[in-house]
Amino acid sequence: MNGLERQSTTIERWRLVVIYALLLLVFGYYAFKLFDFQVVNGATYLAQADENRTTLISEPTQRGIIYDRNGFVLARNVASYNVVITPADLPADPTAGGDPEAINTELDPAVQAVYRKLSELTGVPVSNGEINDETVRLFFPCRTDLGIAQIVYIADTNAPYDPMRITCNIGQELAMKIRALASEMPGVGIEVQSVRDYPTGSLTATVVGFLGPVPAGQEDYFGSKGFVPGRDKVGYAGLEATMQDILGGENGQRLVEVDVSGKELRNLEEPKPAIQGNNIVLTIDTRLQAIATQALVGEIDFWNTYFNEKRSSNGVAIAMNPKTGEILALVSIPTFENNRMARLIPADYYQQLVTDPWKPLFNHAISAEVPPGSVFKMPTAVGALNEGVVTAEQELNDPGEIVVMQRNFLNAPTQPFTYVCWEKTGHGDMNWLEGVANSCDVYFYKIGGGYAPDNVRGLGQWRLVEYANALGYGQRTGIELPGEARGLIPDPDWKRINAGESWLPGDTYIASMGQGLILSTPLQVLVSAAILGNDGKYMQPTLIREVLNPVGEVVKPFEPKLKWDVTKDPVIKVYDENELFTGEYKTIQPWVVEKAKESMRLVVTDGTGKKVWTDSPIQNSAGKTGTAEYCDNIAREKGLCQRGSWPTHSWYFGYAPYDDPEIAVVAFVYNGGEGASVAAPVVRAIIEGYFNLKAIDTTDVQP
Repeated sequence: MNGLERQSTTIERWRLVVIYALLLLVFGYYAFKLFDFQVVNGATYLAQADENRTTLISEPTQRGIIYDRNGFVLARNVASYNVVITPADLPADPTAGGDPEAINTELDPAVQAVYRKLSELTGVPVSNGEINDETVRLFFPCRTDLGIAQIVYIADTNAPYDPMRITCNIGQELAMKIRALASEMPGVGIEVQSVRDYPTGSLTATVVGFLGPVPAGQEDYFGSKGFVPGRDKVGYAGLEATMQDILGGENGQRLVEVDVSGKELRNLEEPKPAIQGNNIVLTIDTRLQAIATQALVGEIDFWNTYFNEKRSSNGVAIAMNPKTGEILALVSIPTFENNRMARLIPADYYQQLVTDPWKPLFNHAISAEVPPGSVFKMPTAVGALNEGVVTAEQELNDPGEIVVMQRNFLNAPTQPFTYVCWEKTGHGDMNWLEGVANSCDVYFYKIGGGYAPDNVRGLGQWRLVEYANALGYGQRTGIELPGEARGLIPDPDWKRINAGESWLPGDTYIASMGQGLILSTPLQVLVSAAILGNDGKYMQPTLIREVLNPVGEVVKPFEPKLKWDVTKDPVIKVYDENELFTGEYKTIQPWVVEKAKESMRLVVTDGTGKKVWTDSPIQNSAGKTGTAEYCDNIAREKGLCQRGSWPTHSWYFGYAPYDDPEIAVVAFVYNGGEGASVAAPVVRAIIEGYFNLKAIDTTDVQP
């Protein structure tokens, strides 16, 4: 009996081995996982744990202010008030048990009371719409038709301790009223947000620009600089864009500990305060900007009314100090209202701007590439005199037209081709000064492309390119605005590579007149005038006068920058008789620059600009008229591109005083017609306005 009992209570050895093995495997597995968690991947899991309990909060900074040269504010920050609700601070659970279908009917009475009171004040409905994947995906605060209950539901399920905007940009009076009723509406608050305001609006919009949300394609770039997508705004156009790093400042940061629901518990590190952006003082004089705008718009409107049709809605006026490069006024018509972009960019308004054929968002002053016409005759004239193509006293006859034997194609037979002057009866004998003053086309055909009967070899295209480049054409000026164009001063190589055609003599004839393939921006035309008026010195055009820190101290003073002096710096390639580059460079002789100034003075006293300036109080200016034929897509659509009667742009540049220039101005009117009739009066009004303002500023006011 005892033997049987011992046999029944004895556990077989193999069973014990299995049990011990299983126990060993279990404990071994847990030991391995503990080793993996704490030793192998300990640092990773510790970082994840810290990340779960910590949050880096970005504190928005203040953007720098933009002033004009006289301290007038062009861009500033103003307070915008938004109504917000923090779901965790509401008197009861706003999610009705987590069922989105029930939030319309099962809200706690205390929460309903808050919503109803807030709805009465703001006009946002208590409940509207349904919560589903589509509405959540498209939801954006202040741009939704959802009711308060739906907005709070989305906020509570994502971050109950984060304030959610219910409505934005309310009036200050309403904001103060809501704050006063805080005890009656727990969870409701007022968020004060800084938004951009542009006191001068469309007057300076082309220069100042506007802000917009961080672009999706640049989130990484701006994120690396501390900007928060969806909250912070960055420059989209104008100086707001190009001066972003100076104006933008640096956001502050706080590293805080949070609980599982996202509630802040404490700061883990010393907060990093926000650094306000620096302020910028521009070279622009807002008063002169207004004068230039009024003159340009008024002239365009006058001629549209005169012809009883909308001939033009596009023009440019720029004023600059030729001695320093300071841009005093820069007007591009049509323009836009940047205050409409201050809080958000309205889709309908933006679409209107984008589809407008006159391109209001396009800065025509620096980005429009158009034929310069006769204002481009100055590089031709200077080059011909400097290269000895003609002397200043040598006379060439203008009978009204000349006939030149030339080819239309490289291997085609020669045939007669007639080049006509704008003065159909001709100007008669013209010396160099008279040729410029009267803008004699035949004279420039001869000195630019050559004319064998008069034994004039012509400047030639290679040399013309050099003198045009020396006077600022064919290259960006480097002004602090986005989208500046290079223009086009082509040479034979360019045409062969880009058009697949050989350069023909006729190309040089029309290029000498600023026509054909020649393209320039209005700013380049102004620079060419400023260089000659400033005795050959090319000063860097700039819109930035000073950079100030937030307390008003100058951190970057204005320093005029000389790019080159054509009378001292050898910037012109030397070509031999076969038009091959010799490897040497030359300057423009000072006496040639003086002659150029004398010829532009003669334009005003006895030439194409005389009629405009006869009765002006400013009797010491110089300038050059320009009427440029063109054929673009708009002209082709209207059937205007007829040989011999193409439509024309209107140009004029001028500077004053002639002997010691303080201001240089260019005006351009698209499809404006004659430069002397349309663009010149604009320049006159701006120059007169400048000296009137100067007299006001320098007059001692008696008490």
